[in-house]
Amino acid sequence: MNCRHGLCLLLAGASLAGAEPRYTQNDFGGVGLLQTPTARMAPAGEISINANRTDPYSRYSFSLQPFDWMEGTFRYTSISNRQYGANDFSGDQSYKDKAFDVKFRLLQENRWAPEIALGGRDIGGTGLFSSEYLVGSKRVGDLDFSLGLAWGYIGNRGELNNPLGWIDDRFRSRPAPTGTVDSAGSVNSNSYFRGRPALFGGIHWQTPWKPLSFKLEYDGNDYQHEPLDDNQKQSSPLNIGMVFKATDAIDLTAAFERGNTAMFGITLHTNFTTRTAPAKVNDPAPEALIQRVGQKPTEATDWADVSRRLEANAGYKVDRITRKNREVVVYGEQTRYLYTPEAVGRAARILDNSTSDDVRWFTVVDTRYGQPVVETSVPRRMFEDVANQERPLEDLRRTTEQNTPLPQQEQMLYQQKPAPLTYNVGLGYNQSIGGPNDFLLYQITTDLDSEYRFTSSLWANGLLSVNLFNNFDNFTYDAPSNLPRARTDIRQYMTTSNVMLQSFQLNKTARLDQDLYAMVYGGYLESMFAGVGGELLYRPLGEDWALGANLDLVRQREFDQHFGLRDYQVATGFVTLYWQTGFQDILATVSAGRYLARDWGGTLDMSRQFSNGVRFGAWVTLTTADKEAYGEGSFDKGMYVSIPFDELMSSSTMRRANLTWDPLTRDGGARLNHDYSLYDLTDGRDQVMFQNLFGRIVE
Repeated sequence: MNCRHGLCLLLAGASLAGAEPRYTQNDFGGVGLLQTPTARMAPAGEISINANRTDPYSRYSFSLQPFDWMEGTFRYTSISNRQYGANDFSGDQSYKDKAFDVKFRLLQENRWAPEIALGGRDIGGTGLFSSEYLVGSKRVGDLDFSLGLAWGYIGNRGELNNPLGWIDDRFRSRPAPTGTVDSAGSVNSNSYFRGRPALFGGIHWQTPWKPLSFKLEYDGNDYQHEPLDDNQKQSSPLNIGMVFKATDAIDLTAAFERGNTAMFGITLHTNFTTRTAPAKVNDPAPEALIQRVGQKPTEATDWADVSRRLEANAGYKVDRITRKNREVVVYGEQTRYLYTPEAVGRAARILDNSTSDDVRWFTVVDTRYGQPVVETSVPRRMFEDVANQERPLEDLRRTTEQNTPLPQQEQMLYQQKPAPLTYNVGLGYNQSIGGPNDFLLYQITTDLDSEYRFTSSLWANGLLSVNLFNNFDNFTYDAPSNLPRARTDIRQYMTTSNVMLQSFQLNKTARLDQDLYAMVYGGYLESMFAGVGGELLYRPLGEDWALGANLDLVRQREFDQHFGLRDYQVATGFVTLYWQTGFQDILATVSAGRYLARDWGGTLDMSRQFSNGVRFGAWVTLTTADKEAYGEGSFDKGMYVSIPFDELMSSSTMRRANLTWDPLTRDGGARLNHDYSLYDLTDGRDQVMFQNLFGRIVE
């Protein structure tokens, strides 16, 4: 997992959680008993970080619940009595295994039928712990019963004949997992549901004391077929354990497994879609609507003061304020409030308190780097009535308009040029987990992030990082590669210098048509590459799709991340389709083009954004680089979580914490890390988000 700003913030979010999950995690991660899963699912939006120890295994997992019917888990397993490799390769570090699990609900529980789920453990990679299962769960009072059938690791006891053997003889035997680096990251589909299965199941009892529950489990594994010939003695197939909820966000687990081995674990969890965000005690209160008998004429309005209040209270850096007929229009860039209805509502209050009675409409034109994105028009009288609770919110929703900004004849009331220089000083964090040199490699830096606006649409930005402390000195392994080293020289980039200019570039945006945006840029574009590039995006307002294209001509940077360049250069670019599918808020992004290692292919990214802006997503990339050229992992894939800082802090902000889990750094499927994306810069056109959060307009 690699994270620049996010892991600590996720833990902070967990400590503030208010939503209690219905079910607890098993040893491997994912809702279940101890060694085995159940058919239960956590509520959609749940995130959990799990760690536990059952000799000789230490397991660290990260589970996501993007939908009520789907659960995903990424996991690292450390096998303490087996070495990662030869001493000259990895010292005395224990063996590490990476895995991905998934579970789907097939049937939801009702009065008569159990909940039923189908899942797979360690479905890709070395397959050391791979298993497939079908499981059902039924609640009776405070008891939750589960019973399942498992193939592979969970069912290694092999008590039953495989019923699928009636379909094809190949299901009667199961290939042994290779456990080799070459197979890591690949899909083990040739072994799914093969071999002799076994039954598993158990009972989860919620005691009358709410924080405490007990688990009794029949284990389908006999531990005589363990990975790496590491068989374990099992004195009993029954496992028993307890879970103590120390807080709403922390579960402590203790168990006795295999009839002879203790297990201890901890789970940190939260649900960013149901928890209550911290009260914004550091935000200014929205202006109260002033009840007046008469208003000052528009000419007497202090528009400089209005502009100041719009920035201080509504977060808009005002470019200009105009009037057309009975409508006052504010052109500005939002800098504080993530949720557009909240910002527009605050602006409407300020304008209502500052304009004469003949003004009937307030319009805010959201701009990003000089380009108008969307205009939101609020009917004044309706807004007043709803804000004063004299009419229902739905009346305001029906009459509020969002339109494409178009040039019009307007009277200029006020214009200003905002301060050109902005900067931020903070901490940066980078990490690598599960490598051959050390399980956790980390780096903490001091970062100076700055931006200078020459004009509203022409600006320079840069990121300067100074190393504070890290253990990347232990990073000595250069992964083998049969492709140009677009990314696998990461060790040199992380260890060569203590002062790094991670990016420094010049950018220019333009709006070529009412729905067509363009951007060009050049400079030191990221830590490993410098060059020039451009992007086009066609994003019609009100549509559920957008189409973009980008092209970059780049050259590799020197390892010290100063100003020098290396010999390797490449042209890379993509055509990208963005589609809001309309199914459970899923955004599908499909890109096709040329990657940094000169391989051609495509990337599919699927993500779900919840109503508060939290996004769960995963991607997979397939290119012309075959398995031998790509190396360990076979193809690029990963998972990410994007959490608005607004959900974590007591003051409003538009910044995000981005957590990415990418099991391997390889050259195949590598893409340039852009500081800006036109799709993100035009996210004001996301009308689904606007409607989901419309109630904030009068808060």
